[in-house]
Order: sequence, then C-alpha cells, then structure tokens
Amino acid sequence: MHIEDFDFELPRELIAQRPAQPRESARLLEVCPNAGLADQRIADLPECLRPGDLLVFNDTKVIPARLYGRRNEAKVEVLLHKPLSPSENDVDDQRLCWAAFARPAKRLRPGERITFAEGFTADILQKREGGELILAFSMTSEDLSQALNQHGEAPLPPYIDRPQGADEQDRHDYQTIFAEREGAVAAPTAGLHFTQDLLTKLDERGIERCGVTLHVGAGTFLPVKASVVDDHRMHSEWGEISPAAARRISDAKKAGRRIVAVGTTSLRILETAAATSGTVEAFSGDTDLFILPGFRFQAVDVLITNFHLPRSTLFMLVSAFAGLDRMQQAYRHAIAQNYRFYSYGDACLLHRGGDA
Repeated sequence: MHIEDFDFELPRELIAQRPAQPRESARLLEVCPNAGLADQRIADLPECLRPGDLLVFNDTKVIPARLYGRRNEAKVEVLLHKPLSPSENDVDDQRLCWAAFARPAKRLRPGERITFAEGFTADILQKREGGELILAFSMTSEDLSQALNQHGEAPLPPYIDRPQGADEQDRHDYQTIFAEREGAVAAPTAGLHFTQDLLTKLDERGIERCGVTLHVGAGTFLPVKASVVDDHRMHSEWGEISPAAARRISDAKKAGRRIVAVGTTSLRILETAAATSGTVEAFSGDTDLFILPGFRFQAVDVLITNFHLPRSTLFMLVSAFAGLDRMQQAYRHAIAQNYRFYSYGDACLLHRGGDA
C-alpha cells in the first residue's frame, strides 16, 4: 500500500488546542459493525459497551521530557524519547543513556555537551538518522526524574500551538487518570477522556478494567516518509503486561467476553503479546509492532481512540482494525460535523471489522 492511501485533508481549525471540559463531554463517533455511524458523547460510553466487557487501559505516566539547553552559546531543544540499556547505545559508556530528538540537530556532534541548568548536563554520545541523538547523563534515574520535574516541560505534540511552551494547565491536561508508571513522552490520548465519574458509571454497568503499560515514545509524532508504507521503520517502545493482567485478559477471551482497548497503545501491546487463540501472555520488553491493513488481530475486539493525523501509522492502524473504507467514511463525517481532532480532541469507538 502507498502513503497516499491514508491521506485526507483536515481544516486546521478542527485541531483541538485544549481538551473538552468536563472531559466526558467530548464527542464520540461510534463506527458500528454494520458500517453505520452514530454520534455520541464520551459520557454515553457505558451504554455503548456491554456488561462483562473488559476495558484495558495504559497506565503509563507522561514525564516532562522536553528540555531547553545550550551547546556553548547556541540554543538547543531536546525531546527525550526512550531510556537505553548499555547494550542499546552502541558505545562503551555505562552512564544513564537516553535516545532523544533535538532541534537544530545538524550542528550537533558526538563529544559535545548540552547544558540545561547548573549541574544538569548531557553528553552527546552518538548521532543517528533523522536528528536522533544518544545522550549520556552523569546521574541516577531518580536524579534525572527530579531534574526533569524541575526543568522539563510537558512534551506536547507540534500541532498544539503554544508559542511560550506548555503551561501548567497542560501538565494536568496531558495526563490520564490511569497514569501511574513514569516513562511516556507522549500521552496515550484516548485515556484523557476518562474521569472518576465515568469510571464509576462503567463499574455500575458491569464493565471491568485492567491496566497494561506501554511507554509511548516520541516516534509516534514522526511522519511516514516512505512512499510504500511497508518500508517504514517503527521506533521501539517499552511495554509490560503483568502475569495477573494476562490471566484476566485471557480468562475474558476464553469466556467469550470482549476486550476493549483504551487507545492504540493498549492495542499494540496486547497484540504484541497475543497468541493465535486470542489469549495474551505476560510480556516485558520492547515492541515495534507496525499494524497495517491485512493484520490479523487476535486479542482486541473494540477500540476507543482519538482522531489521528493523515499519513500516520495510527491512521493505518485504525484502518487495519475497522477497515480503510469505513475509516475514510468516518473521518469524512467527522470533518463535516466539526469533530475535534488529535490529542486534545474527540474520540472514536471502533468495532473490529478490518480488511484482513
């Protein structure tokens, strides 16, 4: 398939700059199994789902991973996106290492140092394709976490317009109610719609839930540059499904109950660990699963997800899950009805029915 197959025109004014308040007042477009479309609200979700459904959410927590520093007198913007083990950084350095994107990247060289604040620096160990760097910090993970909380900024995606940078409201808004385990540098945005009141109503409806982890990387923002989409290389992200969560998910599948993934990140880690029977194994490690039309889903039956960028791996994923024609129709309807798009925007409820 070619990148043009996943393209569409989106009016800029439909890109949400702040989330709906309250969060469950956001709109929800249900893409029904019979190919029909139903305009709902997030608050309607308990009635859209069935008693016995198992809701699987991503419990990752966004860290303030955007940093501003200097290389000598030159300003540098850095976005950390993945911690690396010594075996992953390709150099003989035992310090705390992270993969990062930087702007401007062209003038940066291995051996140079970026200073973010007094006592807070990073050495450039390696330069990779696409402006990616390997940075080494002379501190512990705990010290780096404290430094990021003091000097870092919420890593908002580039389509959210903040000339002065992310603000304190964003620190709250760009975090889900499920957030527990630090490590993401982008929010699992479907989870942003959930509130304690909505969870209570889901409980009353008999809808169960459990958590998995996928630390979302900044690679989610990167455009697909390959004209043939199969040639695109996904950045890996670290995820984990505990043995207890794997048992709950597998037991639900065996009982014929539906697995409802909250977001594409939850779906990707579930399908990474899924067997052909639909059961899910415990998992801990990296995944670079790239889902295109033709992919055979094993675990997930229903997907809650936001509206995604044209030509993106996420629009390819939802097209694989619900069918490219259906998603093109759904997005045309959403644009005509002024749905709000992207991270702070509205959501879709998709029933599995792809082109596989």
